[in-house]
Amino acid sequence: MQTLLQDLHHFLALHSWLVNIGLILIAMLLFHWVSRRIYRFLLKYLSAGNHIWLLSLTKSIHAPWLTFFWLMAISFIIPIVMLRFKIDISHLNFVNTLRSLCFVGAFYWSFLTFITKMEQEIVPRSGRIPVRDKTTLRALAQLSRIILTIVVLLAVLPILGFSTGSLLAFGGVGGLGVAFAAKETLSNILGGMMIFWDRPFSVGDWIRSPDRDIEGTVEHIGWRLTRIRTFSKRPLYVPNGIFSTIAIENPQRMSHRRINATVGVRYDDAKAVGEIVKATEDMLHQHPGIDPMQTLMVHFIEFGPSSLNLNIYAFTKTTDWVKYRQVQQDVFLKTIAIIAAHGAECAFPTTTVLLPNDNRTEQ
Repeated sequence: MQTLLQDLHHFLALHSWLVNIGLILIAMLLFHWVSRRIYRFLLKYLSAGNHIWLLSLTKSIHAPWLTFFWLMAISFIIPIVMLRFKIDISHLNFVNTLRSLCFVGAFYWSFLTFITKMEQEIVPRSGRIPVRDKTTLRALAQLSRIILTIVVLLAVLPILGFSTGSLLAFGGVGGLGVAFAAKETLSNILGGMMIFWDRPFSVGDWIRSPDRDIEGTVEHIGWRLTRIRTFSKRPLYVPNGIFSTIAIENPQRMSHRRINATVGVRYDDAKAVGEIVKATEDMLHQHPGIDPMQTLMVHFIEFGPSSLNLNIYAFTKTTDWVKYRQVQQDVFLKTIAIIAAHGAECAFPTTTVLLPNDNRTEQ
């Protein structure tokens, strides 16, 4: 037994580099196993409650930082192996730089994943959040990614040996040229920021412009382009800069829908017009789909070429297009029934031709 221990001690003394590598690998395997167990426990615990922030943070930091520690372990193993085989390691000064870059990369990876996870977790659960606020959440997520990327780039440049001050000074001068060359792109980006800030429309809204041939449902609002699905189901890509120069109508946010129709009654039924107007107005006041608190009018408005024209003006309670059409149809049918109930008829275009009397006598 003593001989075996002496042989083992002698072997370890001759191969100390293997011992060091083995200890590093054993420590990393143990760390990997423990971190996985803790990660699964936290996922189970946080998923059972309403811990969106902590759940997203847990999902975000596990993979990046586990990868970072494995890369650190490899960075310590490589010099040990090179020393064992008497390989010059003087040119490995960049290892410290790589370690710093790995640290920044893990930081960037984890925070980028955290932003994405938060966006994915909050939006589906935000049933009480208005659609325009969901659009704002997506805009904030995109803005956070841009800010994070800029911060990481500013942190990486000094690690690589670049002077941040010189680069910023150069960027100030070069930025003017870039801004002039890409003024249209910058205009679109600023237009996208104004959309997110002013929120004239959101994803899912039906919009149209009286100044341009733009009408449809908003599908996506990007930093440069907004994608609109027209009613013919074709995608329409509009640069965001255009929205700052045109008027935009958002029918999606209307409070009521308007019925504005003209009905013609025959000239032969002129005596019944007054009663028809009163009965139609009473019908509108009692109709469950019409809002009596809004402007409601029924008037005899003009003498038409072949009819006495009545105007029906009212607002429905619903803004849904299909339900609005159903209410409007019911109003029209009841109006026709009222006209018929008063012994009158709806007029249609007619032409009366008067011929001179033929006074010639038959021969």
